[in-house]
Amino acid sequence: MSAVDTSLKAQQTQHTALISLTWTDPVTGRQGHLVVDRLVRGVASGGLRMRAGCTLEEVAGLARGMTMKEALHFHADDPTARYVPLGGAKGGIDCDPRDPEAYGVLVRYLRAMRPYIESCWTTGEDLGLSQDLVDRAATEAGLVSSVQAVYRLLDDEAAARKRLADAFAIEVDGIGLDELVGGCGVAESVLTALDRTGRARAGTRVSLQGFGTMGGATARFLSRAGLRIVAVADVKGTIVNPGGLDVEALLTARDAYGTVDRAALRPDDTELPGDAWLVADAEVLVPAAVSYAIDADNQAGVRARWIVEAANMPVLPEAERLLAARGVTVLPDVVVNSGTNAWWWWTLFGDIAADADEAFAHTRRSMRALVGQMLARAEADAGTPRAAAHAIAAERLPVITERYGWYA
Repeated sequence: MSAVDTSLKAQQTQHTALISLTWTDPVTGRQGHLVVDRLVRGVASGGLRMRAGCTLEEVAGLARGMTMKEALHFHADDPTARYVPLGGAKGGIDCDPRDPEAYGVLVRYLRAMRPYIESCWTTGEDLGLSQDLVDRAATEAGLVSSVQAVYRLLDDEAAARKRLADAFAIEVDGIGLDELVGGCGVAESVLTALDRTGRARAGTRVSLQGFGTMGGATARFLSRAGLRIVAVADVKGTIVNPGGLDVEALLTARDAYGTVDRAALRPDDTELPGDAWLVADAEVLVPAAVSYAIDADNQAGVRARWIVEAANMPVLPEAERLLAARGVTVLPDVVVNSGTNAWWWWTLFGDIAADADEAFAHTRRSMRALVGQMLARAEADAGTPRAAAHAIAAERLPVITERYGWYA
């Protein structure tokens, strides 16, 4: 373990969140959690997930990750940037989003969290929830918006809200811009890693776990960049084709939860068990579904050269250590899936317009620079990309503190 990795582990062990709470739904008894890791300028940012088994510990880890994501997209030497960092937070509800009672639980959770959402926590879609559903439930819970806490930081609230609403109304080839920007960021992370090693894009094989918001958009961008998507896993199993899957056909055939209608499969597409994506014969694995998907046991089956974390916390620490020992590079979630969060704020604060081409260009430019810096730092420090990302964020935090205040 490098000095950077050791320092990072010590920092995480000593860390205490600002707010950590658990709520119990009075109707169903299900629990929800909120962790505000840090506040910057009095506000924290982080999505709301809904999944069966969601725990306070999981939400706390995600909130810490959001603190890092915000810091990583801070550029102290860019006087033109209007978006400045927020703190990190996260919400989670222990409920299957497909459960008939799920929407009622969501509304009651948001109603209970209303004081935080109105004052300090900006939130949005995450695993199991779409932004449309969050918006509808937020309205029913009596909220102005799920991001209303940030409005007081805007120069022109009306113009900013219109710009973000216009951006959310944009679709590109049948998929909303808000869904696509995250996948664009993940894809650019993959492409940056390939380019740095001289690996040709054409023919590079990719296996994805998850075909929802993040996984589906990532598959589209990678496929259009010339990579071959050979495996896609959803709740029904893994769809495999060594010659390459028809990504656009699968996107058209998926439901709101990312489950593909098997009637859309071609004769040479094969259905395998759900864990087959992990051991697929591919150079790149993209876990884009659940946390803790790769552990110390199943990592032994990984044949890929890169694992690119589109989901939050999909690779457990011991698994990552074992993977690194045999030459598998994990590109961490704190960088890889940060594009969606950054796009919200670039748009709301006015760094970019409500325009798809501008959004993709800005996302690609920012992600390529950040991933390149992370990989260069990892090489220089003889550490992992994750440790390098945390080190870069740690260097930026004191500057953020000095300029904007940091309340922990």
